[in-house]
Amino acid sequence: MLYHAHELQQSFLSSASAWASIGAELLTNPANPAAYSGFGPMAASALDVFAHASAPRGKPEFGIDSVVADSKEQPITESIVLTRDFGDLLRFTHPGLPKDAPRVLIVAPMSGHYATLLRGTVARLAVSSEVYITDWHDAKRVPTSSGRFDLDDYIDYLIEFLEFVSENGEGAGGLHMVAVCQPSVPALAATALMNGSGNKARPDTLTMMGGPIDTRESPTSVNDLAMDRPLSWFRQSVIATVPMQYAGSGRRVYPGFMQLASFMSMNLGNHILSHYEMFKHLTAGDEESAQATKDFYEEYRSVCDMTAEFYLQTVEEVFQKHSLPRGTFKHRDKRVDLGMITDTAILAVEGERDDISGLGQTKAALTLATGLPEEKKQYLMAEGAGHYGIFNGSKWRENIAPELEAFFKKHA
Repeated sequence: MLYHAHELQQSFLSSASAWASIGAELLTNPANPAAYSGFGPMAASALDVFAHASAPRGKPEFGIDSVVADSKEQPITESIVLTRDFGDLLRFTHPGLPKDAPRVLIVAPMSGHYATLLRGTVARLAVSSEVYITDWHDAKRVPTSSGRFDLDDYIDYLIEFLEFVSENGEGAGGLHMVAVCQPSVPALAATALMNGSGNKARPDTLTMMGGPIDTRESPTSVNDLAMDRPLSWFRQSVIATVPMQYAGSGRRVYPGFMQLASFMSMNLGNHILSHYEMFKHLTAGDEESAQATKDFYEEYRSVCDMTAEFYLQTVEEVFQKHSLPRGTFKHRDKRVDLGMITDTAILAVEGERDDISGLGQTKAALTLATGLPEEKKQYLMAEGAGHYGIFNGSKWRENIAPELEAFFKKHA
């Protein structure tokens, strides 16, 4: 019923969005006398804001056409280099990369948003690196015949992706993994397993950015929500069955629209203010400022589903049991020993104003990696940066990314 109610609401909103868009165009048409009054532009701006907020959205494109490297514009080539049931591996490169360019695997979060949320992360690192990124599929579009996908499978995918990049990557500047937010946990586990088994494809470095390694440190409202309710509540309240019109019909999922509603409600006042500012920009004719807000929400509102087993296991192991920092986390029934990390250098990046992963949650990984020499551990606290600011925006481009590039070079 949950999914069907949402689909019905979306069909109504889609029609309303179309009519609002038509109304905005009519009110600003030069042939309409109202376009020259104070009421016309104001009403058109309000309709434009509503039309954008209620429009249906699909999977966005990365749309990275070029980057500037060594003061020269270089064309970016985007390609799918490996396809799996629940996610593809994408590669971004350009002809100006040196032979000793690092190979970087960016692990995008499977948290309701598409990998394109890390467009800015990819674009900045692609300037000097051969970049790969995990492009997770929308679970409602994955047939049930493909089976289940949980944390164990996620870790297996990361190991397979690293092995592929190790064997097929062209850059000679080492192999590096960058996990943004939620995948810090499986990325750290995969690194421990690969170090412990002597896997030749183990990364030279692992960078974790705003990741919930130990959510007992500076718990946020996200952490409190997971702790305040039993796992049975999540199973009964937020898990839905994919309806018949999708390829994944019958699959149990945590819907992306539920995740979006949760994140929007956390900072509802800020989102309302952003849309009010958009309205004022449109009324004043400042299309550039209004478009910047539209672009952000175009990406932010593009959501996808994740499998129920992955979501529930993450809630239980990461937020309720704190299995990784307590040393009880298992992969395929085998305990993951973080003390086995002896070769892979670790960089923990946190944002000073992160309201999703609090200060200290990612840094905890440096203490847990007991077998790693201190000279291979590094911590960076990005002053003034919120959660999204550590991998997107000016602070990421100008302050954080150079630290990552220096880290790659130091430990390649």
